Amino acid sequence: MDAITGKELILACSAIGAGLAMIAGIGAGIGQGYAAGKGAEAVGKQPEAQGEIIKTMLLGAAVAETTGIYGLIIALILLFANPFV
Repeated sequence: MDAITGKELILACSAIGAGLAMIAGIGAGIGQGYAAGKGAEAVGKQPEAQGEIIKTMLLGAAVAETTGIYGLIIALILLFANPFV
């Protein structure tokens, strides 16, 4: 059995790191689901304030999504533009 070379070890660890970076998508999904649920609940309680509630909900969902997008960018960099190789 051959030993793992430095480049192979870097590629393997980069693949593991990319997978771990994608765990950030879980938090984004939970945050967006929570925001949408609370937004729907608020509209149900005060239908006359629907416009303001929707604006605030969308802003919250956008902020929650940034974590998932950052994780995706890190994963893509590690997989396709690996700076460590």
